Amino acid sequence: EVQIVESGGGSVQAGGSLRLSCAVSGFTFDEYAIAWFRQAPGKEREGVSGVSYTDDITGYAESVKGRFTVYGDRSSHTLDLQMNNLKPEDTAIYYCAIKAGTIFRSWSESYLYSNWGQGTQVTVSS
Repeated sequence: EVQIVESGGGSVQAGGSLRLSCAVSGFTFDEYAIAWFRQAPGKEREGVSGVSYTDDITGYAESVKGRFTVYGDRSSHTLDLQMNNLKPEDTAIYYCAIKAGTIFRSWSESYLYSNWGQGTQVTVSS
C-alpha cells in the first residue's frame, strides 16, 4: 500500500519561509512523477511544483516561480518544497501526490496522479 506523508506546514508571517517534506512509502516504481498541489478555501486544487523523472521535467506554477524550489530524491521517493517570501495568498492546504510512469509533461494536472497524501496546512498572515 502506498502511503504519502506530508510535514512541515505551519503559520508564518508574510515574507517568511517554510519547508515542506513529502515522504512516500510502498511505492516501488523508479519511473514516476511527484508533485505538490495546494487548495485554498473556496478554490480549486492547483499545482504548485512537480518533478517527472520519466519525462525529465521540473515545473512551477507562475505564482511561485522565484520563491519556491523543489528538492527531490528519486531513489527515496521524497520531495521537499522550500517556500521563501511567503505571501498571504499562499495560504492553503498543501498536498503531495505521486504517479508511476509518464505524466505526459502535464505535471500540474491533478487528475493524472494516483496517490495523494492527507495534506499539511500552511497559513501566511499579513
